[in-house]
Amino acid sequence: MIGRLPGASNPSPQDSRRLSLPLAFALVGGIITLALFASATPTPLYGDYAARWHFSTVTLTSVYATYAVGVLAALLLIGRLSDELGRRPVLIGALIALLGSTVLFMAAQSVAWLFAARALQGLATGAALGAAGAALLDLHPRGDARQAALVNGVGSAAGLGFGALVSSLLVQLAPDPRVTPYAVLFGLFAVALVGTLALPEPVARAARPRLRPQRPRIPRAVRTPFVIASGGVIASWSIGGVYLSLAPSLATDMLHSTSHLVGGAAIFALGGTGALSQAAFRNLDTDRAIGGGLLALALGMAITVAALSPESAPLFFAGSIVAGAGFGVAFMGAVRAVSTASPPDQRAAVMSAFYIVAYVSISIPAVIAGFVAAELGLEPTFRIFGAAVIALALATALANRYARSRVPEPIAAAPDAGGSG
Repeated sequence: MIGRLPGASNPSPQDSRRLSLPLAFALVGGIITLALFASATPTPLYGDYAARWHFSTVTLTSVYATYAVGVLAALLLIGRLSDELGRRPVLIGALIALLGSTVLFMAAQSVAWLFAARALQGLATGAALGAAGAALLDLHPRGDARQAALVNGVGSAAGLGFGALVSSLLVQLAPDPRVTPYAVLFGLFAVALVGTLALPEPVARAARPRLRPQRPRIPRAVRTPFVIASGGVIASWSIGGVYLSLAPSLATDMLHSTSHLVGGAAIFALGGTGALSQAAFRNLDTDRAIGGGLLALALGMAITVAALSPESAPLFFAGSIVAGAGFGVAFMGAVRAVSTASPPDQRAAVMSAFYIVAYVSISIPAVIAGFVAAELGLEPTFRIFGAAVIALALATALANRYARSRVPEPIAAAPDAGGSG
């Protein structure tokens, strides 16, 4: 169950050393951003790894799949753990594991090291996302679930976009490109770990924490908004998977460039715009956010696919920006729908289930795209997957509109849904 925050009354000397709620809330939002930042950091280096260690596109896809399987395994097996053990212990363990994964990346001597690093990174990311997503709801100074959802969504999109862009800059310009991006990442995770040691604990530890594997469950009251939100996150994160696997190579081919910055810019056009769009459209209600975001995503993807025939890089990036705006707003609506409906004592379970949907959506298309591209080539594969994302986004937008016409807006009755920050 959710307990009293340390320091709420009769603070002890130890409690006085805990972070204030605004700092704690910012730290947890930063952990979500860092986890997604780290997931995109290796992307600009995969071409160098393949050339150095002579492995195929199928092997590269398998490395990505290892990360995704690790995330899903953690969410499925220990997603509810922080509801019983506490948010801080789970976050501390996840950050230590993320530090370990960056060391493996820095020391990598073969593709086997990449598999080990991505597996550990995936497990740690899954543990962090479930606990951090729930902690955002627990630690908001005013208990505002809408703003907590906004920070979650902005942090996720910004992490993907900036992770690829910053890593591209470091790979292109910094010395020792296979080490420097991870050294920077190690420093950021170390700072986050130190801060987490002082994080106030919003959850009362269960008398007998169940440390055995637990399948995340969706409470009955959350099922309708969860299904609606799942449609939004499937469509929006599917495009993220397609971009992570194909967009950097497509962009460099269009511009006839070998610069890592071009590939990083392609991913940033999607993720960075996704973060900015959530801030810009934060006052949209949940229904319009999901529906409008999905329509914008479909339009942007159509523009991006249309750019392939004339090999128009400006049109490709313009479409990526429109798709990114739709991706961000649709994801914001999905997070908000789930966040505002989650019971306090089951928040980690619900958020873990939500991220399971998200990571299935971002991983399976990317893995399949890698295998298809090895047979058909980049452009035909992108056209196929682009058309699939367009169809999925339009179908989900229609389903969302139909569902909302039959079910009351869940956030209308939420006591904390008044302000969006």
